[in-house]
Amino acid sequence: MKKLKVLIGSLVLVTGLMLTGCGSTAQKTDAAKSSGADIKAIKDRGTLKVGVKVDVPKFGYKDPKTSKIEGFEIDIAKAVAKKILGDENKVDLQAVTAKTRGPLLDSGQVDMIAATFTVTDERKKSYNFSDAYFTDGVGIMVKKAAGIQDLKGLNGKKIGVAQSATSKQAIQKEADKIGSKVTFLEFATYPEIKAALDAGRVDAFSVDGAILNGYLDDSTVIIDQRFSPQDYGIASKKGNDELAKAINDTVNEMKKSGELDKLIQKWGIK
Repeated sequence: MKKLKVLIGSLVLVTGLMLTGCGSTAQKTDAAKSSGADIKAIKDRGTLKVGVKVDVPKFGYKDPKTSKIEGFEIDIAKAVAKKILGDENKVDLQAVTAKTRGPLLDSGQVDMIAATFTVTDERKKSYNFSDAYFTDGVGIMVKKAAGIQDLKGLNGKKIGVAQSATSKQAIQKEADKIGSKVTFLEFATYPEIKAALDAGRVDAFSVDGAILNGYLDDSTVIIDQRFSPQDYGIASKKGNDELAKAINDTVNEMKKSGELDKLIQKWGIK
């Protein structure tokens, strides 16, 4: 009996030590996650990988003549690179669309996304988002010759939207309120939607108003309505909390200093 008690005691002691060891490992893992390993990886690499739009004039646009990507969000990305790496030019800009930006972030191909990414409660479950750096509403562009002045005028019409964007839900919600029956065609890029509008394959082009302004020309007009205010935030991967903090600090510092407003004026964003 005495031997059995000793054996049980020994087993309890060993089990306790094993659990303590497991606990220590878990604590070390958690500590590693919160100790800036994400920032260290960026510093070791020497560049900040950023997913940006290349087809949104004024926000992120690749000039076909120079192949240079410029815009409001590019300047914000450079400010984050400067904060982390001390040099705004240490950015590796990678083209994304509304459909690809999430998967590229999930796979670790980019560290953050600065690409007219609307903050929603659903998206917050998957990504860290910075505070908003710009707020806009969903707009609608039509051909001048069509004479369409509001959403009611699109009853029975086709609206072109980007894949995986929030525009479709926003317009559908408003159309339902007024009993306007609309259908949607989804496209991979904004230039494709504009080309479809020009060719008459869709009757309207819908995306955030500031983005539409970059595609406005003599044959088109943006109707005088905005729907579902959209907050743009910079997204990073869940668990990369030190990176998320550096991004958010940069955005708020730019707000406080007035630099964000200066950039909005610089790029003529409305």
